[in-house]
Parts: sequence; structure tokens; C-alpha cells
Amino acid sequence: MSLPEVTSREQWLIARKELLAREKQLTRMRDELNADRRRLPMVAVTKEYVFEGAAGRATLLDMFEGRSQLLLQHVMFDPAWETACPGCTAGLDEMSPGLFEHLWSRDTTFVGVSRAPYPKLAANARAKGWRFPWYSSFGSDFNYDFNATLDESVAPVEYNYRTREESGDDQLGVESAEVPGVSCFLRDGDRVFHTYSTWARGTDQLGSAYSWLDLTALGRQEDWEEPKGRAPRTHGADPTFTD
Repeated sequence: MSLPEVTSREQWLIARKELLAREKQLTRMRDELNADRRRLPMVAVTKEYVFEGAAGRATLLDMFEGRSQLLLQHVMFDPAWETACPGCTAGLDEMSPGLFEHLWSRDTTFVGVSRAPYPKLAANARAKGWRFPWYSSFGSDFNYDFNATLDESVAPVEYNYRTREESGDDQLGVESAEVPGVSCFLRDGDRVFHTYSTWARGTDQLGSAYSWLDLTALGRQEDWEEPKGRAPRTHGADPTFTD
């Protein structure tokens, strides 16, 4: 691996200021993009999906745990596998309890969803020491409806909002395949709305709580205060994974 060029402090400063101008431009563009994302229209989720989690059967509405927003990571875990995808695992390993606390303080819940049966998720979570709610969508249409599992024998194939023909990949969905992604949902009373999903490279740029919140319809909510009397933790904050 080659090292950067060695130069004088004066030349370094010139180059650094040129880069700073581009960094500021990117920041402004990202802020505009985040604002446009918050203005995206949303779609009502009318199908009743049933998942399995630490507390048993759960609906998409249950996953909110009373909060207004839901950040849902599509964790790649085929039912035939014994462990989750290494890439998804690496990202989840980096998610600390403090990150979840910051999301909760912005009225937002984080969960994982995978197609593998719940006992496999529970075993994987215990081995990794993960404490976020992780639900199984095994036996439901959820993964196929939200394009987290591509299988032309089950549902029309679409990846990153492109059909097989549009993508140019003639093997897309020919065999069942799990794909990584994040979907965002907003709750209005008992009504659930899908506001946003991102796939592949969109997920590897996530890290801080702010980067996650920037994907949501309500954004960072800097002026939001948690209602008085609400317990800071819920059953989903520290689940007991059972077989």
C-alpha cells in the first residue's frame, strides 16, 4: 500500500483548504438530501404481518413499542443457515447500548428482522451478546413484499427499485437470495406507514444515531423531548432470547 506524498506545511495547507471546500459542499448536499428524504410521501401498510420475537408473536405495530418511528434492519439470515450474514453481523456488532438509548430519546425504536426461525436468531444473539429486539419473519410474506428476499418463485423480483431487466442481471432472483437493507416506518395511532427503504451501499454508511435518524421521516428531532413518566427502557431494550 502506497503512502501519501510528503510535502511542506504550506503546500499541505493549500491542499487541505481545497478539500475542505469540497467537504462543506458534500455536507450541504447531504443536508438537502436528508430534507428531501423527510418530504417523501409514505404508504400505509395494510397487510397484517406476524413475526416471532422474545415475547412470542408480534405485529409490525408491536415492534414500535409505543414510539412513533421504527428503524428495521433486514438482517440476512436464510432459514437454512446456522448464523447470520458476516457483513450484517459486523455492522450489528458495532451498535452499542448507547446508540439505542439515543434512538429511544428521539421516539424511535430499532429492531432486526430475519427470515430464519426465531430459535436460530436467539442462539445467534446470545452468542454475539446482542441486546436489540430481533424478530423472525419465517413463514410470512414480509421479506418478499419488502424485497429483502429475492425469489422469483415466490414474488416478482425487484432489487434497489429495479426489476431484473432494468438491473441487467439475468440471474437476479433465479435462486432465493437474502439482501441487506433498512426500512423505516412511521406510526399514527394504530396505523403504520412505510416511509423509506435503502439497500446495499446505503446501509454501509450508517454508524451514529444521527445517521440512522437521518433515514427517518421525522429526522433528528432536535427539539423533541421524551414524555414525562415514560420508562426509558421497554421489554425490547433487553430481551431474553429463548429457544
